[in-house]
Amino acid sequence: MAETDLPESDRREGAAHPRDAERLVGQSAAEAEFLDAARGGRLHHAWLITGPRGVGKATLAWRIARYLLAAPPPGGLFAEPVPQTLNLDPEHPVARRMRSGAEARLFVLRRPWDPDAKRLKREITVDEARKLKGFFALSSADGGRRVVIVDAADELNPNAANAILKILEEPPEGAVILMIAHQPSRLLPTIRSRCRVLRCGPLDTADLAEALGRDPGAGVSELAQGSVGEAVGLMQAAGAETYSELIALFARLPDFDRPAALKLAESVAARGAEARFDLVLGLTEKFLSRLARTGAGHPPLVAAAPGEVELLTRLAPSPRAARAWADLQQSLSDRVRRGRAVNLDPAALILDMVLKIRDRAAELAA
Repeated sequence: MAETDLPESDRREGAAHPRDAERLVGQSAAEAEFLDAARGGRLHHAWLITGPRGVGKATLAWRIARYLLAAPPPGGLFAEPVPQTLNLDPEHPVARRMRSGAEARLFVLRRPWDPDAKRLKREITVDEARKLKGFFALSSADGGRRVVIVDAADELNPNAANAILKILEEPPEGAVILMIAHQPSRLLPTIRSRCRVLRCGPLDTADLAEALGRDPGAGVSELAQGSVGEAVGLMQAAGAETYSELIALFARLPDFDRPAALKLAESVAARGAEARFDLVLGLTEKFLSRLARTGAGHPPLVAAAPGEVELLTRLAPSPRAARAWADLQQSLSDRVRRGRAVNLDPAALILDMVLKIRDRAAELAA
């Protein structure tokens, strides 16, 4: 397989790569914060771009990288004015080189392809991180900046994280490091302390529809919780319909519809049903999360499926119930992780989850 044909860990299946996005919806506050720092001469050498998955963090990082690499070097008697926007003409030489992967002053650190296993590695390895030393050793042809995008910093293994930390402690001249983090709490405190944070929040309903170029529907919009990436995945996999199946299955808890549960379990067991398995796992976790929030006094304002709000209110009427459902969510997440590690039968794993939810509903009802 040619290198250009290899899967990219920072591209969501079925969606364009963030480097190809010419605009960003819903993150104007984060853009303005960065521009204010750049225009005011307070350009930090490392930025931690945080927020939920799929809200535009990577797109923002690529927009910032284009801005930095296209902007004239600061200072000098005849220095050009600092650009007032992150927008860059798609035909600008820097934009063209970045789209083709030919920009020598940009390095993207991400999970590499494993040629032996024929899949992407599960983490960013120290060998990948060490390539930064060679990247920074090359002098920039025009004396401009050099930019690194780390997507995502959550995926750095411990040795790779330590290699990044050394660079953050003694940053090369003219270097700017843009680190994307879905869960920044997982990063080393010493890494977080050396970065300036840019926060990207969930998109509202209107921005989500604008980013998607269509109305995703109430179910997808509610389940996506402001994440464009999540909405794309749900629409591709009929996520709203599957969530409706789950709500129908759980509608009479603690009464139990065993044939419906078996049908759901069998739907993830067929050859090639890996995506269906992941979808059901993810939607079950969303259901438990929405139960916990309802019991804590934050029920959804919009139902993600017919009858959902009534079901959540009945099953989680109190803070005690909220704690019970939150504990079950964590317990099932751990069980799923262990089950997948030992290649447990997907159907058995799903059926076990459904039974545990039934048992917890019966305990709370009693």
